[in-house]
Amino acid sequence: MPVPIPRQRAIPAVESGQADAAFSPGGPSGESAGGPAGHASGGPAEATPAPRATTPAGSTTNLTLLVIEDDPAGSLSVPEMLDAAGKPIRIRTARNLTEAERLLTDDVHCILLDLALPAPGRAAESDDELATLKHVLRLAPRHAVLALTASGDAERGAEAVRVGAQDYLFRDELDGRLLSRAIRYAVERKRSDKAERRLTESRLRAQENARLERGLLPTPLLEGSSLRFAARYRPGRSRALLGGDFYDTVRTADGTVHAMIGDVCGHGPDEAALGVELRIAWRALTFAGMCGDELLSTLQQVLEHERENDEIFATLCTVDIAPDGRRAGLCLAGHPSPLIARPGRPAELLPYENGGPALGLLPGARWPRQQVELGGEWSLMLYTDGLIEGRVGEGNQRLGQDGMVDMVRRQLAEGLRGEDLLRAAVSEVRELNGGELTDDVAVLLLDRTP
Repeated sequence: MPVPIPRQRAIPAVESGQADAAFSPGGPSGESAGGPAGHASGGPAEATPAPRATTPAGSTTNLTLLVIEDDPAGSLSVPEMLDAAGKPIRIRTARNLTEAERLLTDDVHCILLDLALPAPGRAAESDDELATLKHVLRLAPRHAVLALTASGDAERGAEAVRVGAQDYLFRDELDGRLLSRAIRYAVERKRSDKAERRLTESRLRAQENARLERGLLPTPLLEGSSLRFAARYRPGRSRALLGGDFYDTVRTADGTVHAMIGDVCGHGPDEAALGVELRIAWRALTFAGMCGDELLSTLQQVLEHERENDEIFATLCTVDIAPDGRRAGLCLAGHPSPLIARPGRPAELLPYENGGPALGLLPGARWPRQQVELGGEWSLMLYTDGLIEGRVGEGNQRLGQDGMVDMVRRQLAEGLRGEDLLRAAVSEVRELNGGELTDDVAVLLLDRTP
């Protein structure tokens, strides 16, 4: 037989820190899980502290139902209910929303709301029949909610589900099996909805970040140049498109092709943002006619103003290739020297003895511009240290510049060029490292053929 919902007048759970007792008949003797059988008159019942919820594997975890209904006589009866593990479902009752708010603690899993309950405050003056439900949903956004409506009023129940309830039940058709199943279903559905919402929000954030980072990656401006361009980029951050490495290539009005590659120390989003700022500043200054020491000095000022602390620095390599393609000016700011490959000669590094310090290390530093003869046909590869600092095998040995030069020489001998060469180089470095590289990797290749 159904028993009335017990009225609990002990210290509420929100004040005592404990859940109220459940009164569910446990057998023929009429004993309940929390004490004697419920009072037929619906009068007050003595509350007994329930155990706190534990981990999912614990034996003391029970479902708790908070019933919100407006019948002072307590005529609404809730039958005996068991959860999926066969444990009694604990019950709390509230006859108004103020009392419900006090009883709504974290150990409540589901709310059974009588839609006939008057709406609070100004909501009671509105024509919205579901104002009470909407108030409860705002009050308990993390809890599952079951709407209780009059028998046959399926339209109102369906509207309650559209508003945000997990399900609806008819007041005159409650039985233990139906209600306990509805509670379990509502709790799991709410849990699933929250997980799906978090997944959707995470996916949207990832898509937005991807669009933002993709928009910040450079688009080479080489219109009118006979040079061929290729690049590979692998950020060290997991699931990121942009790291602290940066590069760019542009052609100015006089026909000079300017290329640069750089590396901000660190691997986080702040370093990636600073790298983008330096790249954009380099492009703007290059189009303004700056090059060499003047350009790098200005970039150092940008770095000093934009970095978070004085320990942040950036390495940089800039190359400006003459309009005829046979000569170039080279500036190194603490960065590895480019590699050049020419027909009939082994690939080698360009001179690096006259380089200057990394940007941000020494105030008033200078960066000499070296004149380099390229020849009529060549391939020039600029790269960041992520390409040469990967491990070789299981020990602590690093690939280094010499190892990279040997690797590229062999790949060139195999006939690899352009994108294929860069793809093979990055893939082999990763294989030698025994897995993903922890540092950002950027590689840029410019080719000139007669």
